[in-house]
Amino acid sequence: MATVTASAPRALPTGLLKHRAVQKILLIALAAAVLVPLANARWASGSWPTALTVDLTKPLGSASDWIIDNRDSHPLFLYFFGYISNAVVISVHAVYLVLLGAGWAGVTALGALVAWRVAGVRLALGTAAAFLACGLLGMWVPTMQTLALMVVAVLASVVVGVLLGLAAGLSRRMDKILRPVLDTMQVMPAYAYLLPVVLVFGMGVPAAVLATVVYAAPPMARLTALGLQGADKEVLEAVESLGTTARQRLLTARIPLARKELLLGLNQTIMMALSMAVIASVIGAAGLGDRVYQALASVDVGAALAAGIPIVLLAVVLDRVTGAAGAAGAADDTERQGRAGWAYALAGTVVVAVAGRLLGRLDWPDAWTLNIAEPVNRAVDWMTAHLYSGVPVVGGTADWAGHFTTWVLDPVRDGLQGLPWWSVLLIVATLAWLIGTWRTALTAVLAMAAIGVLGVWTPALDTLSQVLAAVAVTLVLGFATAVAAARSNRVERLLRPVLDVFQTMPQFVYLIPVVALFGVGRAPAAAAAVVYALPAVVRITTQGLRQVDPAAMESSKSLGATSWQQLRQVQLPLARPALLLAVNQGVVLVLAVVVIGGLVGGGALGYDTVFGLAQGDLATGLVAGAAIVCLGLMLDRVTQPTERRTGKGA
Repeated sequence: MATVTASAPRALPTGLLKHRAVQKILLIALAAAVLVPLANARWASGSWPTALTVDLTKPLGSASDWIIDNRDSHPLFLYFFGYISNAVVISVHAVYLVLLGAGWAGVTALGALVAWRVAGVRLALGTAAAFLACGLLGMWVPTMQTLALMVVAVLASVVVGVLLGLAAGLSRRMDKILRPVLDTMQVMPAYAYLLPVVLVFGMGVPAAVLATVVYAAPPMARLTALGLQGADKEVLEAVESLGTTARQRLLTARIPLARKELLLGLNQTIMMALSMAVIASVIGAAGLGDRVYQALASVDVGAALAAGIPIVLLAVVLDRVTGAAGAAGAADDTERQGRAGWAYALAGTVVVAVAGRLLGRLDWPDAWTLNIAEPVNRAVDWMTAHLYSGVPVVGGTADWAGHFTTWVLDPVRDGLQGLPWWSVLLIVATLAWLIGTWRTALTAVLAMAAIGVLGVWTPALDTLSQVLAAVAVTLVLGFATAVAAARSNRVERLLRPVLDVFQTMPQFVYLIPVVALFGVGRAPAAAAAVVYALPAVVRITTQGLRQVDPAAMESSKSLGATSWQQLRQVQLPLARPALLLAVNQGVVLVLAVVVIGGLVGGGALGYDTVFGLAQGDLATGLVAGAAIVCLGLMLDRVTQPTERRTGKGA
């Protein structure tokens, strides 16, 4: 008995020490015990040391001055950027003239017939209704301007994305090189790279198209690479055994096998390009985005909504059409997408367009328009008057915003800013190493340290506090909504159009109602971020819960498990990768709205980025944008699932 009693205490620690997480925690504790006293003695104040910062104001200012001085004379601008600018202008103008020449009837017929050939009558009717709604709202010409811009931007994004995706999909080395480039393109706030684009190309269509390409090309590149890397190896080996060349294998096997990923990449590129419509209007792009921007500048919610609805309709229609094309199988290809069917569709479009021209009905009739601006503005005024304050028991939305700021945002911000800078790096390293590898931790720490080196440590922690608070609210609402949608087909069908609207509505459009309800400050900025990130979290979580093995669900049910027990013990554990991906995407999307939040009182890095663009201050705008990228890289590494980064050294 004495022997057993003596050996028992040794067995438990020995078993615990075999766990990798415990080993990591012990090593971190040992490192902290050595480094913390030294850091505290050297940097007791806790603020980022001035000696460790780099002032980029002078070199960036010099670069900006050089671009301005040489834009009209240097060969680089005359014979390279100038040709690109001219090609973009000519392409957009040509597409716009074709759309105007086809008339509203021809464009509507073309959209409906394409949807019919791809997905059937139901989607064709929805597409026709969407185009007609754009005309009824009095937005036909701006819709055509936006559509022309988006056609050119999406085509350019697809070409760039496919080329980058081919390079990454066919070469592991290129994949490693391109990954941080694509991360930067996707995380960098649009406002941050609008300024250098405008400096090079000036205000107008070329700058808008190229800024859209930078933002919309990464999804195409990532999904192209994913499709090529995930091609069936047995099929590739069979094709190779026939003596085919690498080019033949690419064209006859790899690309056809990656068809679904390519179409999904096209879908995501279209959606992201449309989400840039309003932001592109800031640098001179005409169309629906300009109408939204001008309406919001005069605080006209109704006019902004009238221009925002067509953007949503275009996004939903294009999402459904490209999604249906990706889901179509071989039978669909034969039945709906035959050459004869497409020829009939083209002929029908030409007939409708010619008939409209002969009847003199190219332009949308003014008598067929509806004015929704006035009733919408009255509704917003009523909401502001009755919900902003003075609501019995629950209080008004202004009270909620004040409580959220006082009880959540302020404590989190003050807590982060009150920590010594080296302790923040230690916390980041700990979290990143526990969820990933030492390489993950090193990347996260270097990204966070770069923020301090850029001299924006304090505003970055303010931004981080807003992101963390908004992500927490997003995850609570998103997971609860996703559980309801995963357990009920009816709930999912009801949620789908709502999520579509939330995901495709330009961020500028819902900023005004948010400000009207919550006032100006960090709380409405967080609310806007929640609205933007919530759809992705709900969709990813719902899909993950629905894809849980039915056999596991049936087995737990046969053992007498309740619905709550099935969710907690079966669905959530098995859907863990999807849940972690939802957390990761929630963080990235919330961070993407930081700049938009800067327009409504969010302050911090978002305000610095907007200020840099408005004042032409390249240093302020780019430094704040780079800090947001570093913050996004750190948060991405801390929240990515471990399985995505397994390997030696874990």
